[in-house]
Amino acid sequence: MAEVYMAGDVRNGTTFELEGSVYKVVEFQHVKPGKGAAFVRTKLKNVINGSVLEKTFNPSEKLQGAEIEKKEMQYLYADGDLYYFMDNETYEQTPLNKSDLGDTLKYLKENMNVKMLSFKGNVFAVEPPIFVELEVKYTEPGFSGNTSTGATKPAELETGYSINVPLFVNTGDVIRIDTRTGEYMERI
Repeated sequence: MAEVYMAGDVRNGTTFELEGSVYKVVEFQHVKPGKGAAFVRTKLKNVINGSVLEKTFNPSEKLQGAEIEKKEMQYLYADGDLYYFMDNETYEQTPLNKSDLGDTLKYLKENMNVKMLSFKGNVFAVEPPIFVELEVKYTEPGFSGNTSTGATKPAELETGYSINVPLFVNTGDVIRIDTRTGEYMERI
């Protein structure tokens, strides 16, 4: 059973049910005005559809914590707009629509382990590993002597995603990307 929070105890990352949806606290602020009762001002993100909501709570208001299930799954293959994932324990396969994957598609390659997030049996997100290593399929050649600090060029990765990389990265190189920011980290 999910825990119950007092609105005065919420922190960034707290997830709870509100009006039939699941929200995650993105920002919160405890406000104690000179007159009147204290309150908690929050910015909430709907974890299922991504919408953002600003809401004020009485600090003693009770919030029902949301049971979000995280399951380790392995991406197997794509067939049209369906992407198949396998449960690493039961070997059961779960197909997801392309639209369910969002930004994760940029980093997804076969046999990669991901975390599938669901609420009451409905998958709402697939989290790739924080760092992924992908091969550069195409980028313009770097020019010797062109070493201006911070200069970048576009590169297309094996997943079809384009990213800006330093000038010394070449076609065929494998690079590490931070999936939280979508940025180049280093050449492997």
